[in-house]
Amino acid sequence: MGAPPPTRPADHALARPRRRALAALAALAALLAVGGTVAYDLETPAPAPADAPADSFSAGRAYQHVQAISGQPHPAGSAANDQVRAHVESTLRGLGLQTEVQDTTAEEAGQLSGAAAGATLARVRNVVARLPGTDPTGKVFLVAHYDSVQTGPGGNDDAAGTSAVLEAARALTAGPRPRNDVVFVLTDAEEACLCGASAFAADHPLAADGGVVLNLEARGSTGPVVMFETSRDNAKLVDVFGRAAPHPVGTSFAVEIYRALPNDTDFTPFLDRAGFVGLNSAYIDGAAIYHTPLDTPAKVDRGSLQQHGDNALGLAREFGRADLTDLRAGHDATYFPVPGGLARYPGWLVLPLALAALVAVAALGWLARRRGRSTYGRIAAGFGLTLVPIVAAPLAAQLLWAGITAIRPNHAELLDPYRPTWYRLAVVALAATILLVWYALTRRRVGPAALAIGGLGWLAVLGVLLAVLVPGGAYLTSLPALAGALAGLVALTARIDGPWPVVAVTLAGAVAVLILLPPVVLLFPALGMAMGGVAALVVALLGLAALPVADLLHPEAGGQRGLVAARARRAGALPAVAAGLAAAVFAGVGLAADRFDATHPTPTHLMYALDAGTGQARWLSREAEPQPWTAQFVDGPADVGDLPGLGDPDLRGGPAQAASLPAPKVDVLADTRAAGQRTVRVRLVPQRTVRFVTLHVDAGTVVESATVNGRRLGGGRATDGAPWGYGIVFHAPPPEGVEITLVLAAGDRPTTLRAMDGSDGLTAVPGFRPRPADVGVVGSHSSELLAVARTYPL
Repeated sequence: MGAPPPTRPADHALARPRRRALAALAALAALLAVGGTVAYDLETPAPAPADAPADSFSAGRAYQHVQAISGQPHPAGSAANDQVRAHVESTLRGLGLQTEVQDTTAEEAGQLSGAAAGATLARVRNVVARLPGTDPTGKVFLVAHYDSVQTGPGGNDDAAGTSAVLEAARALTAGPRPRNDVVFVLTDAEEACLCGASAFAADHPLAADGGVVLNLEARGSTGPVVMFETSRDNAKLVDVFGRAAPHPVGTSFAVEIYRALPNDTDFTPFLDRAGFVGLNSAYIDGAAIYHTPLDTPAKVDRGSLQQHGDNALGLAREFGRADLTDLRAGHDATYFPVPGGLARYPGWLVLPLALAALVAVAALGWLARRRGRSTYGRIAAGFGLTLVPIVAAPLAAQLLWAGITAIRPNHAELLDPYRPTWYRLAVVALAATILLVWYALTRRRVGPAALAIGGLGWLAVLGVLLAVLVPGGAYLTSLPALAGALAGLVALTARIDGPWPVVAVTLAGAVAVLILLPPVVLLFPALGMAMGGVAALVVALLGLAALPVADLLHPEAGGQRGLVAARARRAGALPAVAAGLAAAVFAGVGLAADRFDATHPTPTHLMYALDAGTGQARWLSREAEPQPWTAQFVDGPADVGDLPGLGDPDLRGGPAQAASLPAPKVDVLADTRAAGQRTVRVRLVPQRTVRFVTLHVDAGTVVESATVNGRRLGGGRATDGAPWGYGIVFHAPPPEGVEITLVLAAGDRPTTLRAMDGSDGLTAVPGFRPRPADVGVVGSHSSELLAVARTYPL
């Protein structure tokens, strides 16, 4: 075989159309059309009015429940919580459903709010209703939690989910009865400890045989409803989701990431039990109001509510008619949203596709050399240089946000800014700027073909790595790499100045937009601007996949000299300059538009803690750099070792005036010794209306086991250096108190107990100064906490 023809500078590109400007315009228009279609498809549906057909879901009808449920904060155990439960129960009974309240004590799934050694429990009152099936093969569970955090009324979290379940129940009862039982589970104490879902999954007779769980959540106020978590071996579930959900938005990559995170929802206790499979969905944009007083009914996006309900109703009907005896497929599916539906393929295809992409890119490199479009040296250089935008784009995005938070430090306390759109556009434009600058500086020396192949090479390599480590995310790079390599092969075998090379690379660019644009859109609200670099990375990968189209914006590579070459360089710099200006404008507009005011208040955090035994009182805050309002109360680091159960050791504190408040009372009911053990039975009784009570033993005492309101628990001892040891945290305690039995390792040393309770609201505390209108409350389970503690010797 002869040597490949020499590489000519003018032939370095994969496509060199005769009418370059027209080809560039057509290709960009095509990609913009695909991008617009993808973005439009991710929009929420129009909310159906209250007079919509009886058997359909109506956001207008569901919103009436949102208003009834989220008029005020209603944490577990509160009087407002009782009112919400009564509304939920009466609504389900009014539909003719078999309805009951499961009233029990349950233990936390995981350790969200408990001590390092010990347990967290709650009294929960779940509302459970059943629509009997005609010939059941299993059960379908529609789940949402009706409690809220103490700091906000929970219009979105989770009055929207609860209301969607109630409206779906109404629609299901208005139509033909399903084949399978449909059980509506409105759980209590999700915000405290997931204890309501734990109680139902572990103890309720209807949960004994498992079933399909559809959990409805919200971590924001708007945006598409994303199915972000599934049970293992999800291929059959995902197939039903793609067919039956009217607006299916979800990615297997999100499932992989969520499985690796420590986050939990009511879905978690079901997954911890054998026999349950299911899907977990939420809308997540507009997270600035999450868990704050701003989470009111008025902030509920009715389009998001409509999508939640449409999907829940469609899935309930499909699972309601299906054979539920075997929904485990033996493997996870890869899936992602596309206009009009959900693309999906079996998990066993992931690695073969990734390897095929790698082989295709290698073949492209070989053919490019053979056709004289590049050399192996240039391709290697292109591969190495392509790492620059892959690293620089996310780094620049993080630096941009660091600069914005230096100007506006209060943004650091929010999950996402109140008005994040301009900042998101700035990150996208900044990533594009870096890519275009890099390309303008390297294309004439290395060549467009070598850089395009180098970019596809990184996509293919990342695809193989993801296929091995995070299979659900491999499609993000494997499919664009495969499409780009195939397009390159077509371009190299077609006439270089004809239309087919442009058509081929444009189609490959469209595939990249189709696959990578949804993650960009969804990653911003999912991770917040503090991790905007992840979205910037995906933008950079999208740009690398579309490099042959971007090359059409530049003059032909090579062949120019002198003034012509200078003009070509200036013309090639125009896209980078435009993107850079856009990034600066977007960031500037974001700073100008996203100011704190009475409607968008500065988030602040404050607590009050009193030791009723010593009379010492303190203000506490988790703010690392206190805001001016918070700085009135705290002035330096605080030692909170005497307040076990707060869950945050890194607090700032300041002296406070002691309020006349009683600590929870510890009544010793029995204290016996036998067989080397000491058994102490006490009743922990709150002396005021509180959200939770805690009881901890001293660090030197080993607890071998414990029983709380009849529920047996394991034991434990203090972690190294901790001033207090094993502890019990009990949410929504009844007025008569909580009975606790501790089995202690016998010894001669004295034992002491530390009791504490927590209520909500600081306005009546002496020395408290009301917040100005533009100062708000941060979304936190400890915001506005009033804790009273006392030590009791045994």
